[in-house]
Amino acid sequence: MHAATALTFREAAAADVAGIVALVESAYRGESSRAGWTTEADLLEGQRTDPEGVLAVVESPDSTLLVVERDGALVACCQLEHRGTHAYFGMFAVSPALQGAGLGKQVIAEAERRARADWGATEMHMTVISVRDDLIAFYERRGYGRTGRMSPFPYGDERFGLPRRADLQFELLVKPLA
Repeated sequence: MHAATALTFREAAAADVAGIVALVESAYRGESSRAGWTTEADLLEGQRTDPEGVLAVVESPDSTLLVVERDGALVACCQLEHRGTHAYFGMFAVSPALQGAGLGKQVIAEAERRARADWGATEMHMTVISVRDDLIAFYERRGYGRTGRMSPFPYGDERFGLPRRADLQFELLVKPLA
């Protein structure tokens, strides 16, 4: 990677909230999300996140919201939350136009590195909608294992979207961090 396309990882600030919301929405909802492979447009309508939720993560003492920039443009983000011996990985988004080129792998690797270095985390946890076989396979290739431990989808809470199916739930995926 030459200098012009180098990635910059930094912690998000309140000024980044609108850009992060736009990035997350573009990666998962609506027609723009169909340019990438992470779309949830066939599963959920409505919003994926909102400014209040993103700001809460930015301001939380137990969370870090990493933003990734290339040539000054926001291209990816993820949340890390310190939960004792493990870290939780969430709010992961890569610009749809850049998906499939290895950027997501770099973001996950940096998130895992920071969870180990900053918090001494021995595991990374995440939850994925259980019917997202392609996404779960992506994480399995990165070393995450399915646990079979499910949690309910928050039906009726429009902050998480408007479900288009009745069988949505989250599965916990776990990766040991060496």
